[in-house]
Amino acid sequence: MPKKRSGGGLTTTQQAAKFLGVAALSGAVLAGIALPAAGALGLAAKGTVEGFDEIPSNLKTPPLSQRTTIQDRDGGTIATVYSRDRTVVPLKEISPYMQSAIIAIEDSRFYEHGAVDLKGILRAMNRNVQAGGTAQGASTLTQQYVKNVFVEEAGDDPEKVAEATQQTLGRKVRELKYAIQVEEELGKKKILENYLNITFFGQQAYGIEAASQRYFSKHAKDLKLEEAALLAGIVQSPSRYDPVNDTEEATKRRNTVLARMAAVDSISQTEADKAMETPIKLKVSRPKNGCITAVSGSGFFCDYVRKTILTDPVFGKTEEDRAKLWNLGGLTIRTTLDPRAQQAANEAATAKVNKDDKFAASVVQVQPGSGKILSMGQSRPYGLDQKQNETVLNLSVSNKMGGSTYGFQVGSTFKPFTAAAALEKGIGPETSFSSDWKMTLEERDFRNCSGAPAGHAPWKLQNELESEKGSWDMTSALGKSINTYFAMLEQKAGLCETVEMAKKLGYERGDGKKIGEYPSITLGGEVSTPLSMAGAYAAFANRGTYCTPVAIASIKDPQGKKLRVPKTSCSRAMSEKTADTINQMLKGVVEDGTGTQAGLSDRDNAGKTGTTNDRKDAWFVGYTPNLSTAVWVGDDIGEKSSMFGVTIGGQYYDKVCGGCLPGPIWRIAMTGALDASETPGFNTVSVPRGKEKGDGEKGDRDRGRGNEDGDGDGDGGREDRKPGGGNRFPDIQLPDGMIGGPGRGGGREGPRWRTSERPPRAGRRRTR
Repeated sequence: MPKKRSGGGLTTTQQAAKFLGVAALSGAVLAGIALPAAGALGLAAKGTVEGFDEIPSNLKTPPLSQRTTIQDRDGGTIATVYSRDRTVVPLKEISPYMQSAIIAIEDSRFYEHGAVDLKGILRAMNRNVQAGGTAQGASTLTQQYVKNVFVEEAGDDPEKVAEATQQTLGRKVRELKYAIQVEEELGKKKILENYLNITFFGQQAYGIEAASQRYFSKHAKDLKLEEAALLAGIVQSPSRYDPVNDTEEATKRRNTVLARMAAVDSISQTEADKAMETPIKLKVSRPKNGCITAVSGSGFFCDYVRKTILTDPVFGKTEEDRAKLWNLGGLTIRTTLDPRAQQAANEAATAKVNKDDKFAASVVQVQPGSGKILSMGQSRPYGLDQKQNETVLNLSVSNKMGGSTYGFQVGSTFKPFTAAAALEKGIGPETSFSSDWKMTLEERDFRNCSGAPAGHAPWKLQNELESEKGSWDMTSALGKSINTYFAMLEQKAGLCETVEMAKKLGYERGDGKKIGEYPSITLGGEVSTPLSMAGAYAAFANRGTYCTPVAIASIKDPQGKKLRVPKTSCSRAMSEKTADTINQMLKGVVEDGTGTQAGLSDRDNAGKTGTTNDRKDAWFVGYTPNLSTAVWVGDDIGEKSSMFGVTIGGQYYDKVCGGCLPGPIWRIAMTGALDASETPGFNTVSVPRGKEKGDGEKGDRDRGRGNEDGDGDGDGGREDRKPGGGNRFPDIQLPDGMIGGPGRGGGREGPRWRTSERPPRAGRRRTR
């Protein structure tokens, strides 16, 4: 059965009369005669064929889609991605055998005729009439190239592809006119080069370099005679002559090409005979495409780079423009990924949490002062095979960038933002507050940024333990994560000031919505992402200057021209003194507070634990002067589950806390990333202390040294104001599958939501 020619011959349904029409038209074109819109050839004005003179004479040749290479900061390849596997090479980088083979089998008079071969058309017409179908095509290499340009320009649009390949006289007329233009402007050598780079060779390989690599794992310049003949033969029907799936058919076709090469004196008969006797020897290279092939568990980072190009206006004003840039490819993207940090993050994420656990872990690292994202690791591998516990959900980032629906509530990792707001307002770290382990504040005593009361209900909150009552200053309250202290500190510093400080530090919700302005935000009742938290804490390490996270260092197009990339934007969020003071106080968290299991012994480090109500999210966010890392652990699928009495990574936890699971993960990630690196210290400042007294001080310090009771985190006692603490919407049932969302206690959007107060469940104290 005659096959369709990928290079553009006639189909079996075309009759000899159409060949005569094409031949006559070709002669007219070459003679420069302008034909009417309709005439003896049956040309229709606006239907089948436009008037020849109405066809634009300028062929818009689209750039060829190619592979994009994504590199780490050192130039190592992370992954290659492409919509079409192609590497454009100049003619001098293509084997002479290949050049001769494709000419011999597709257009043996290529160097003798113009854009259209009248002799070839008449010969094909005669053969096809005798055969009663299409036994021989008549398109020149130039015409085939023009057709492939139309196909390339159509991309993956089925309608445009059908239009570019339809077997109509109208398309042939357009093809002929453009072929004349191409011959005049490019010349034979360039046409041959372009043809070999645009043509499809089967097995996802576009262009001769990709084909050579695909079938023989070598460059196109190194192809032997028999290899070149094989590839040249594939072009007519890539599926029929596929040597991977049908060696016998491929061999017959190869030998046909060799015979033709000898017939037109491209090679001697002796060379042809010897090559025909050589069996096909393939060395197939399976194409590796997409972030699923990324090395060292960097698939999530790779996908974040892809999302950046598809969403950032730097890469195009419209979504279509950005998608076109990505799909066209041929880019060399140098990223900010640090191979050592990525390996450490990946090892840390999988060291304490197994990929098939109910709960997942996320690790992301940012460089203070530059905003460079150095790593993204997860306990579940990147991919689409759910049976292998793979996922493409990037737990480190916002929904817009491929993350969860909302992000995750941050627990007491928010408290340093309140402390910074207070210090900026002139409230000293020695400021002390006394309280019982439970207390009630009035929402109307807190003002949002519009100057209105934050609510009109009593705000009931409590600390982790009944023993946590007495007096604390800011340092001890951070170290022990005292909820009541930070509620009163927020009241003194101002709710709006606290929210504004968070914004200055780049704190954002995972769903992109406005941060809620309600009192329990100081205790972590709002949602965010690990990347946002790592970036915020990096500002503390950078002595108060926040830099927006970036993943791309540079991009070059196929011609080596540098493209614009998003740059980090740095701004002062607080004074250096405030940041230095926060650093000194957060050192206490890892030295003798709730984060002792995370602390590093060989360098200055600081951080904060966070565990939300009912222990549905657990965090540790910490830093050294040269690296900030955020670790999150929680349920990433469906309705969020509490982490009480669970086994994670093969270890049983009576109740998961920020210091007992995310903390050790953080330590592994930091140790691996900073191994053998410099050990700069924090700028030392004197931190005044206040008078303290409390029934539970000794117990608190003991608990901080490894006891897994918790971190003192929570949203402040109102179960309707925080994650996991009752349904804030008593008349609304949220559907299952709200991945990563606030669940039944997510970030509050306004002060009017109400549910009845209920006591904590037995055995489940409010957490830190």
